[in-house]
Order: sequence, then C-alpha cells, then structure tokens
Amino acid sequence: MNNSELGSIVFGLISAASWGAGDFSGGLATKRANVYGVVVISQVVGVICLIVLALLLRETIPPFTDWVWGGAAGIAGALGILCLYRALATTRMGIAAPVSAVVTATVPVIFAIFTQGLPATYKLIGFVIALIAVWLTSQSDGGRIRVSDLTMPLLAGIGFGSFLILIDQGNDVSVLWSLVAARFASIVMMIGVIATTRQAWRPAAPQLKIIGLAGILDTGGNLFYSLAAQTGYLAQAAVLSSLYPAATVMLALMILREKLHRVQMLGVVLAVVAIALIAV
Repeated sequence: MNNSELGSIVFGLISAASWGAGDFSGGLATKRANVYGVVVISQVVGVICLIVLALLLRETIPPFTDWVWGGAAGIAGALGILCLYRALATTRMGIAAPVSAVVTATVPVIFAIFTQGLPATYKLIGFVIALIAVWLTSQSDGGRIRVSDLTMPLLAGIGFGSFLILIDQGNDVSVLWSLVAARFASIVMMIGVIATTRQAWRPAAPQLKIIGLAGILDTGGNLFYSLAAQTGYLAQAAVLSSLYPAATVMLALMILREKLHRVQMLGVVLAVVAIALIAV
C-alpha cells in the first residue's frame, strides 16, 4: 500500500466520522426545528468556513466547468440532506442512517460498473449483503416492513451517492472552491423551496448552536471525502466515507439511549460488512 492509498483511506474514515456526527447533530436539531431552517443555516455556516479556508490557503480559482459540476453536486447533496434529516427526525436514527449509507455507497459503485466494468466477485457479494441489510434494518417492532420508514433514507442515499459522483468530477483544480459552488447551489435551491412553499423556517435561538455544529461537521465530511477521492479511487473513497452510520448510531445509543431490536442490529452489522466488502 503506497502513501497515496493510505492517505485516501485515512481521509475517507475521517470523513465518515465527521459526516456521522454531523448527521446526528442535524437530526437532533430537526426534532426541535423545521428541517428547512436546519439545512439552510447549516449550509450557510459551511460555505462561510469553506470560503475563509480557501482564501487562507490561496487555492486556485477553478474553470467554469468545475463550478458547474460543484453546483450540480450541491443540488443533489441538498436533496439528500433534506431527506436524511427528515428521516432522522421521524424514524429511529439507528435505522435511517445505515439504510441511507448502503445506498450512498452503492450508487458510485454502480456508476463505476458502467464506466469501468464489473467489479470483483466479493464486491458483488457485498451488494447482495447490502440488500439483505436494508431489509433487516427496515423491520418494525412487529417484524413488518414499513415502506414509509424506507422512503426517505433511500432517497437520501441516492442524493448523497449522486453528490459523491458529481463533486469528484470538479475537484481536479480546487477542492475547496468546488465545495463552495456546491454549498452555494444548495443554499439557493433551499431558499427557492422555502419561498415557493412558504415554509416557516426560522429556528429558535437555542437551536442555532447545534445547527451551526451540524454545518461545520457536514462541511468537514465533504472536505475530507474530496481529499480521499482526489488521492485515491472514487469507489473506495465513497464507500469508506459511507461508514458514517457508525458514528451516528453510536451517538444515538450513548446520548439518546436508543435501542435496536436484534434483527435490526443484525441489519446494521451486515450494512457495515457490505460497505467493507465494497471498499476492499
């Protein structure tokens, strides 16, 4: 293993930890505040951090095409965040996070199949295990599958997976400015949604701290993922970053005292196994 590959793995795992903590913070805030306000404010905090960092590091301004890729990634990511935060607020975090993670990890690998050919057999086995994991984690207390609990996590995974593909297309020249474009596009989209639907979005003052924390952590996850994808392979970076449910579930267990049934816990374990197989 060379230094570049090792760096990609480290960046991917740091991204997973940051995203997982950010999703926990955002989901917790959404339990007490409107999801639109949580997303907009967290995104504004994130874009400010990125601009300051890009200016301090004097990153090169990328070409127009990279801005377009970043903007498209931002729209996909914003849709993913909306769906995930809604899922975390209305369903149990220990279910929503693993399901969205499996889909997030699978989308870039499917993209790689069409662009680079079929993966190794063990990766295909990972896909099968992932589907089983989705089924197990969707079990309710009575053992029945509730489609309503799956819809938002699945849509979130598709949005995040699309973000991972699109942002990688535009970070060749500048990682930070591409993320700025992504954040700016997501903010504009969310403001448009709020204006069109006339949603009440202003959260109470006590929620601003945790919303700001969610924005910083989510931005950190994006940054470290971009670094992982830039220094290694897209599929590997995407899947390692998708281990973020581990942090989300652990925080939910420790802070919220959430409990998972044995079948659901098996699904969570299988989700992690599936992600590991896909990442090898």
